[in-house]
Amino acid sequence: MALQPDLVPAPTLDTRVTERRNPRTVDIDLASPLAIVDLITAEDRGVVDAVASQREPIAEAIAAIEAAFRRGGRLLYVGAGTSGRLGVLDASECPPTFGTDPAMVVGIIAGGDTALRNPIEGAEDDPAAGAAVMDAHHVQAHDVVCGIAASGSTPFVRGALTQARALGARTLLIACTEPPPAMRAVADLCILPVVGPEALTGSTRLKAGTATKLVCNLLTTGAMIRIGKSYGNLMVDLRATNVKLQDRAERIVIDVTGLSREAARALLAQADGAVKLALVMHALAVDADTARAQLAAADGVVRRVVPHAPPPVAPLVADAP
Repeated sequence: MALQPDLVPAPTLDTRVTERRNPRTVDIDLASPLAIVDLITAEDRGVVDAVASQREPIAEAIAAIEAAFRRGGRLLYVGAGTSGRLGVLDASECPPTFGTDPAMVVGIIAGGDTALRNPIEGAEDDPAAGAAVMDAHHVQAHDVVCGIAASGSTPFVRGALTQARALGARTLLIACTEPPPAMRAVADLCILPVVGPEALTGSTRLKAGTATKLVCNLLTTGAMIRIGKSYGNLMVDLRATNVKLQDRAERIVIDVTGLSREAARALLAQADGAVKLALVMHALAVDADTARAQLAAADGVVRRVVPHAPPPVAPLVADAP
């Protein structure tokens, strides 16, 4: 029997932008492959602007992470589903890119590593599990914990941030909608690139995921630059763990010093493979121990030891006058 009009449940209005329907893509199920590409890329065009709108909180977060690194602390990402996977991805890229210890930037996903490939039902709904994982990782006051929750409301993330804050850590939140008061209350700083409704309703692996990846890129790249992981725009703390990276290390030394390939390889050998150390050794004409001491005194920043910039590079064709 049909419900009487006054007994029909009213539709629930979800205030989360990430859960709203997108009026521009309501006919995407009938679209051709080319039209699907056009519809989704049209939605993606606003992502960079949404991230840029958060430039000030992102910069503040970079400064907080830099301060944590300088006092021996860590950055811990924590999230569920797509958000958790993006945190794990960014954390896993730091050791090969910046030569960092894997413990320096940690990615935590609800449900554990199994959830990277296999959904763990209900894992994101357990705030106690989020709190427990902070204890398991021995979060301390000199750490920064960055919760990632595209919807702004994930209980696992809220539990983690609540416990991290209780342990004295600085807490950040990346969300793509206005978070509820309970989440704002446990985040010292919110980064909110609001990208609007997804092309497929609620599929936050799309615009929200792209925005989250861009923010994570900025946080770790910015903090690593600030602690001296680059010389100009060269990655000078990479670990040459494969042939490609060994070649890159040698090319950086060649580009900066003008040495031959053989001489660059020999210099890197004297520096135990450390590009940054090799550059300082060459610039100051000192041995590895002296260069290491000079860098330590300069907080690891090459430009404080070698004040000149790397040699200029030719402008890209698109940038040429």
